Amino acid sequence: MTALVTGGAGFIGCELVRQLIDTGEPVVTVDRLTYAGNLANLRDVMQNPLHRFERSDVCDTARMRELLLEHRPRAIFHLAAESHVDRSIDEPLAFVRTNVLGTASLLEAARDYAQGLDAGSRAGFRFVHVSTDEVYGALGPEGVFTEASPYAPSSPYSASKAGADHLARAWCRTYGVPVVVSNCSNNYGPCQHPEKLIPLMILNALEDRPLPVYGEGAQSRDWLHVSDHADALRLVAERGTPGETYLVGARNVWRNIDLVKLVCAELDLCRPAGAPHTRLIEFVPDRPGHDLRYAIEPTKIEQDLGWRARVAFEAGLAQTVRWYIDHRDWCAEVSRSYGRERLGRLK
Repeated sequence: MTALVTGGAGFIGCELVRQLIDTGEPVVTVDRLTYAGNLANLRDVMQNPLHRFERSDVCDTARMRELLLEHRPRAIFHLAAESHVDRSIDEPLAFVRTNVLGTASLLEAARDYAQGLDAGSRAGFRFVHVSTDEVYGALGPEGVFTEASPYAPSSPYSASKAGADHLARAWCRTYGVPVVVSNCSNNYGPCQHPEKLIPLMILNALEDRPLPVYGEGAQSRDWLHVSDHADALRLVAERGTPGETYLVGARNVWRNIDLVKLVCAELDLCRPAGAPHTRLIEFVPDRPGHDLRYAIEPTKIEQDLGWRARVAFEAGLAQTVRWYIDHRDWCAEVSRSYGRERLGRLK
């Protein structure tokens, strides 16, 4: 009953790996260890007998075939991806390579693997393709994304993930690969790379550096704690129907400026010497193609699979702030190639 997790040394992947191991399931983590994938994220499970790490590239189809035949997983959780919108503006082809070509490569390996399974094993096998709500583009002032929302990606990142979603569904319909697609809202929590909004705000504030807010901070995002997301992915693999899509969100929509102020308020409590941290907020030119609002309607996964988000946002955010304060060594280790400079400027 092994699970294979691509991108398992990343932010969401490492949480999923830990949860699977906690349930007693053997896990094979596959990661290329780019800047966003770091063995520091797996330090607490690297010596666990249930865990095996494989440094491999999902674009290497032959190697993916070998790993599937060697470990014979009951599920593939495909999280390997380039995921930062700003970085995709600077390096779009890197996102096409990993997110589009890498997904096609893994799907081909999974197709060969599934065809070689006996009927019972094939019936229980799942390919969980993990995606994002950003593939749907921007919402207006009202409304929510559902599984029926049309695709309208705005950035190279979201376009590459949209392409990967279409490939995953095509391999399911054409070849019978038992793919289940999940599209999640913005994640937050421990071990998130400092290029992302919440850890960037926390770490800059701790060093009395400016807190850059794009435009007027009016963009709204729907926030999901990483532990709730990993829990949803495990449920999708166990109960999800091949060919179906499940949106994963927690109904926590916040404007960016309000979120940053909430982070500052928590830092005021934890580090009162620097208060008020809102004095560090600095409005900067918006990034190109910045979507105004995302919001997810997670009714389908709640009703069909029985999943519910459990982490209250304010409590989860407070815990996240404290985690970064207490793990400055981790932050330094994973940030060696990133000095928290502005990314995504058109040259």
